[in-house]
Amino acid sequence: MVPIKFGTDGWRAIISDTYTIDNLRRVAEGTAQWMVQRSYQKLVIGHDCRFGGEMFMREAARIFADHGIQVFAGDCIVSTPMVSLAVLHYHADLGVVITASHNPPLYNGYKLKSSHGSPSLPMDIEAIEALIPDFAAEPTHAFSSYLDDGKIKLVDIQSPYEHHVREGFNLDAIRSSVSLSYDAMYGAGQFVMEKLFPEMKGFHCDWNPGFKGRAPEPIAKNLGEIVEWNKSFPGKYIGIATDGDADRIAMVDPFGKMIDSHHILLLLLYYLAGIKGQKGKIVVSCSVTNKLAKLAAHYGLEFITTKIGFKYIAEYIIEGDVLVGGEESGGLAIAGHIPERDGIWIGLTVLQLMAETKKSLAELIEEIYGIVGAFVYDRIDLHLNPSEISRIAKYLSQPNIEKWGSYKVIKKDQLDGEKYYFENDSWLMFRRSGTEPVLRIYVQGQDSEELKSIQNEVLQELQLNQS
Repeated sequence: MVPIKFGTDGWRAIISDTYTIDNLRRVAEGTAQWMVQRSYQKLVIGHDCRFGGEMFMREAARIFADHGIQVFAGDCIVSTPMVSLAVLHYHADLGVVITASHNPPLYNGYKLKSSHGSPSLPMDIEAIEALIPDFAAEPTHAFSSYLDDGKIKLVDIQSPYEHHVREGFNLDAIRSSVSLSYDAMYGAGQFVMEKLFPEMKGFHCDWNPGFKGRAPEPIAKNLGEIVEWNKSFPGKYIGIATDGDADRIAMVDPFGKMIDSHHILLLLLYYLAGIKGQKGKIVVSCSVTNKLAKLAAHYGLEFITTKIGFKYIAEYIIEGDVLVGGEESGGLAIAGHIPERDGIWIGLTVLQLMAETKKSLAELIEEIYGIVGAFVYDRIDLHLNPSEISRIAKYLSQPNIEKWGSYKVIKKDQLDGEKYYFENDSWLMFRRSGTEPVLRIYVQGQDSEELKSIQNEVLQELQLNQS
């Protein structure tokens, strides 16, 4: 029996290693028992573009139907935000998405969505995890039998989301003001984006569950084609990239420069608070730039930092009065939409900002820099063996690290990982991934030269090579 643990965003595992039909049944059985204990009766389930997604979704749906739970199952590939919206549409008690999000192609996973359409709260995830049995029997009936008696209903989850987007944005204004390039990364965002923007320049907008061997994570090393395209037509295209289940985003400016999640968060806050005059809390994970706190203070807004994992941000969103929430990894949310990350919705919000102000991304970012100061950011992901991780953990456990190379530490934060602040708003953070055997090193500097200097001195001090 393999122990099953939920990470920062559900359960993820390698397909046919520990992500198997038997183990999926166990997870679904624990979830179903949790629902039955609470007299919950309705569930929405969908799958993205991952290998075996439909098969795994159908097997989980059988488990739920076997417990008398009414299942609304997506009839095609869908994104995580589509499932979250469908939870609200069907007044469901829970949502399940068969996805491993931005993990490498070998993985699949299982995300949980609350009745609010948000990630399930930590206390609920812990309760479900505790109910996962050592073994779960095969359901008594075939998927088709549950369809025939109505316990499982195949439903269109994609079209209501498309309608929701059309209602939420002035797409004509966006189309007339920008030329769009879009990288779906072979993910679930491609279908609705092709309907919304048939004239866009698309990349990786077809079905490839192997993702051509690359993790569908919208970070610089994975977005070479869209970057080069925008460079080839200077000043013309704005690029959006979403991950495998389309809840995370990165953007590319008209000259091929990456716009990371820190800058997107700043743009969102600048638009909603600075231009539209909206109010609310700003809630972000601890790996987000401290420049956002400065901009929130500029607008007189409360700023809250959480552990990494959108479920922690979701707790505040569910309580209400959150204007902007987000993570460094590109999972961002704003008021007026579902309490969930949504790469497409966030990207279109930035495009609408540009359309309304008739300003370029560069102009808008320079205006923000005028308030909070300029900065650059980078993250290094190191795949390390257990002995290396143990060695680094021991080093970081020292209580009085006063310098990293030539950079003096003025403050340390251990909310989630180890974060060291330097002068001039620069900082360094270490954290192990919650879903992969990876050590992440986050760095912010005043400019590219300082950032690279910090990275080099840190790697040298830890005796590590960037690879």
